[in-house]
Parts: sequence; structure tokens; C-alpha cells
Amino acid sequence: MNLLKPEFLKNGDTIGLLATSGAFEDRENILRAKYFFESKGYKVILSDNTFDRYRYLAGTDENKIRELHKFFKNPEVKAIICIRGGYGAIRLIKDIDYDLIRNNPKIFCGYSDITALSLMMLKKSNLITYSGPLAQSDFGEENPSEYTINSFFKAVKGENLEFEVEYNENEDLEGIIWGGNLSTIVSLCGQDFIPQEDFIFFTEDLNEPAYKIDKMMTQLLNIDDFRNHIKAIILGDFLEIDNKKWLDEIFDEIQTKYNIPVAKNFKATHLRDKITIPIGCKAKLSKGMLKIIK
Repeated sequence: MNLLKPEFLKNGDTIGLLATSGAFEDRENILRAKYFFESKGYKVILSDNTFDRYRYLAGTDENKIRELHKFFKNPEVKAIICIRGGYGAIRLIKDIDYDLIRNNPKIFCGYSDITALSLMMLKKSNLITYSGPLAQSDFGEENPSEYTINSFFKAVKGENLEFEVEYNENEDLEGIIWGGNLSTIVSLCGQDFIPQEDFIFFTEDLNEPAYKIDKMMTQLLNIDDFRNHIKAIILGDFLEIDNKKWLDEIFDEIQTKYNIPVAKNFKATHLRDKITIPIGCKAKLSKGMLKIIK
């Protein structure tokens, strides 16, 4: 896979805030996110559908696709940050012009529902994207998390990235770092979305009971390409789960049955303090640390 690394963000660049998923309840959060980046010296453009509403979505699929394509075509836009998750991204994946994205690589960032777009862009356009904060819920807070801000700018400005994890195995493992929100990843089953090279799988989720996490991981592990290329699992937060003991048992069983090492305590999360990580970059997992290889 000849991966495309977008140019790193520079002071004064233009950032596009893009609505791809759910409709917005709080206009002020979005305007605060815009002001946040402007106060840092960046120019900011909002997608034209930002305040649209079509049922529970931020406008129609046609308008979302138009705005996504517009941002990738615009040479002034150097980074695209999705405004919110929720639901809606998977409705777009069949209508995206992946050749357009391949020919105009740029920073693309989001998490949760945005995982669908990130993984499809990696697979179909070879574009390294970023699992990281959203405009509304992260940068649009009245007091954004300094941890989240610092992690975001370190990643998109090309600084060295190392993350502490709970991994006590003696074996060092390498592969591309790949993954995201578990329920969104499973929603891609039936599509061509799994890398054809070894990967370290990171994942997290919110409001999913233990049996559904078991079901979703089993569904992925039943796919030959997934099972044959996964080198390790790194667990982010599984928030508001019904039984933490069962969750631990599920991943202990996976480690034993499939001989897949499991690392824990990774700050991929729906919580306030979250990391930004480039999906598709080479990575090395060693005792206590995940390191992104430039």
C-alpha cells in the first residue's frame, strides 16, 4: 500500500469544519470552535450545510458529499475537521469520489461515526487520516481540554508521537496503526475496508453492553483478512459498559484463542481528554509504549 501522508499543518493555514453526520443542537459550540482556531492564527471555513437539518442529519447526503468534495478540491483548505459524529457518515461512503481525495491529500480528522470515512479513505484513496477530536464537542467547549489540544497539534504538525499503554509482553510488534470506534467499524462489514497488510488494531466505544462487544469482535475475527493481518489489539475506553469484568474476560479469551496480544489504557475515547493518532502510519508496540514511525 503506497500511503499518502498529507502535508502537516502550518501557522496561518485554512481549516475547513465539515458537517458529515448528525444535526447540531448548539450553534454556539460550533462558533466557539471556529473562534478557537481563528484565535490560534488559522483561517476557518464552515461547510455550507453546517446548520442544515434533515431529520436527525446535518442536511441531505447530497449536500454533505458536495461539501466534502468542495473542501478536498479547494487548494486553500489544508485540514478538514469534522464537526460532530453521531450517525450519518456511513450513508456517504458509496458516493465519495476517492480519486479526488487521492489527488488532493490533506489532513482529515474526527472520531466515533467519522471512523467510517477515515477507514474508507485509507482503503480507497490510500490517505492517512487522523482519529482525533471533533469541532463541536472538543474544540467548541467553553474550556477545551489542554491534553486534547496538545495531542491534536502534535499530530497534525508532525511532531514525534509516543503513547503510554499497558503492554507487558516481551515481544515488540510492528504494523500500521488502524481502527477506531468499534460499532462504526463493524457497520462497514460487507465493504472492502480492511488493509492488506499487518496492522495494530485500536478500538473504543460508548454505551455498548459486553455481549455486543463480544459479538462485534467475533464478527471481525470471523473475517479472514482481519484475522490474518491483526498483530495486536490496543483497547481504548469502553464507556458506560454494563459489566467491566465480562469485558476483560472477552479480550482475555481473544488473546488466548487467537494468540493476539492485548494492550490497554489507550486514550482513544469519548471522554474529554483524548489523543490524536494518524490512521495508517507505521507503528511499533513495545513494553509500555506505542510509537508512531515516521
